[in-house]
Amino acid sequence: MSKPNWNLKSGDFVSLGVLMLGGFIVLLPLFIVFLTSFAPPGAALEVLPKNNWSLANYREAWQRGKFLLAFANSTLVAIAVTAFQIVTSALAGYALARLKFRGSQALLLVILATLVIPFQLLVIPIFLVLKWGHLINTYGALILPTAVNGFGIFLLCQYFQTIPVELEEAAAIDGANRLQILWRVMLPLARPALVTLFLFTFIGEWNDLFKPLVFTTRPELRTVQLALAEFQEQFTNNWPLMMAAVTIATVPVMVLFLIGQRQFIRGIAATGMKN
Repeated sequence: MSKPNWNLKSGDFVSLGVLMLGGFIVLLPLFIVFLTSFAPPGAALEVLPKNNWSLANYREAWQRGKFLLAFANSTLVAIAVTAFQIVTSALAGYALARLKFRGSQALLLVILATLVIPFQLLVIPIFLVLKWGHLINTYGALILPTAVNGFGIFLLCQYFQTIPVELEEAAAIDGANRLQILWRVMLPLARPALVTLFLFTFIGEWNDLFKPLVFTTRPELRTVQLALAEFQEQFTNNWPLMMAAVTIATVPVMVLFLIGQRQFIRGIAATGMKN
């Protein structure tokens, strides 16, 4: 059995040191938030609570912030938007990657151009469209504006181009049509890209405050970020309680990312490959 090679060059140590320093800088604020959330209720802001570590802040934050309803709404909206984006991105990405038609490259450039347009610039026309469709203060107002995304189309288009065409030709010889090839051949092979799109979309929707703030006013449609914003306005001086609420809102997406991080890295790496 061969032994692992632990011989590291000086450049490797420098890279490792830079990565560790970057990781420390990124994780330090989260570490402070997590530790502060266990301080006694109403205590001053302190990084390391000396005594009386308690979960009381989490129980109080969960009840006062009414996070159960907010979690249900955010989960529903995030899953619905993610499902829409996966379907639309898979269909459009496959068409742009495999169907050769006049203007396909220009269409892809137009799709990429939409990525540089901030959503805030489109809020007025989107609001007018939603109002015309009687969708204000409904789940449709939280789902439909981001049901299609240029990033997802580009991501899957790039990944589909890395899959050998011979696999599709073999499926076509067996009698499969385009949709069957997409469903049975391309999508299973594009699992890393699909997981990447799922994580990007779900986390983005979970952390979104703008749409619920602009398109809804009904309390029963509150999402996690809107509930957290309202919670912070009420308990500005109670740092441990606020940190507990922030942790409650953050932990689900962190766990989700940790579960799918391997596929996420593979998807990002593969879409950067050249044909």
